[in-house]
Amino acid sequence: MTSPTVSHARQLAASGQVAQAVARLEQASSQGDVDALFCLATWHLAGHGVARDLERARGLLRRAVEIGHVDAALMEIALTANGSGGPVDWTEALARLKIAAQGDPVAQQQRALIERMALAPDGAPVAVPAGEALAGGWDVRLFRQFLTADECHHVISEGQALLEPAMVIDPRSGRPMPHPIRTSDGGIFGPAREDVVIQAINRRIAAASGTMLSGGEPLTLLRYAVGQQYRQHHDCLPHVRNQRAWTMLIYLNEGYAGGETIFPRLGLSVKGRKGDALLFRNTDAQGQAAEAAVHLGAPVMAGQKWLCTRWIRHDRHDPWNP
Repeated sequence: MTSPTVSHARQLAASGQVAQAVARLEQASSQGDVDALFCLATWHLAGHGVARDLERARGLLRRAVEIGHVDAALMEIALTANGSGGPVDWTEALARLKIAAQGDPVAQQQRALIERMALAPDGAPVAVPAGEALAGGWDVRLFRQFLTADECHHVISEGQALLEPAMVIDPRSGRPMPHPIRTSDGGIFGPAREDVVIQAINRRIAAASGTMLSGGEPLTLLRYAVGQQYRQHHDCLPHVRNQRAWTMLIYLNEGYAGGETIFPRLGLSVKGRKGDALLFRNTDAQGQAAEAAVHLGAPVMAGQKWLCTRWIRHDRHDPWNP
């Protein structure tokens, strides 16, 4: 339940009185109002009414955690693991997760999943997953059982609340826009929402693809209902210097009809089983969009298709300033 102070601050902000809203939160935070601390932290993360300040947000979250705010603890753990507003510290993130798990079932579930993963001290997988080549002449690889059933369930359950109609990038403005070429729903695990399980999966993707972790865009959950599809397209973006070099798709469920991933130029159709992952290169040796990587998601004929995707750039990608 939202506290009266936070509700009032949001009303002020919605009416255009942003400075007054921030001042109200600042005052309440100085008096130890835990909900105001958490709200102000999220505003500093989003740059809502205040300048984005990741370090300041981390400090506010720390104070909220010390008072006993559970959601602040989980967010602080995520930011500690990915290095937002401070150094990357996987070991410290897990130590704080252990503390949070003593009284929070969400943290308990995350910790249980992490403990079943074979991870190095930095969160990377101990063994690099191996894939099988699917297309002669182009780099398309299938990784069988890349995720466990429990990991697939976690991605779906944690991402459902984030779903909204999927967008494409307008080639003229470079901004996201709805388009009939893509009719699915999508949800992005931004850096404040990518818990340690999601981050461990991202590290596994980096290891399997042989790319740096910081090159990946946030993991995105996708849901295709009956009739929904993604018509023929290329994952490369218009007018960017730091191009999407690779795509990793992970199939999160089975039991649906249709929905194949098809590469027309390669004569290749893929329908992974639950937990399988498909990796393919998007760019040629000159870093330009390669025709071989043109693909589509066929219409779903029955059931629902769930998958997640991580687009991987040539160079480091800043998820706070995409």
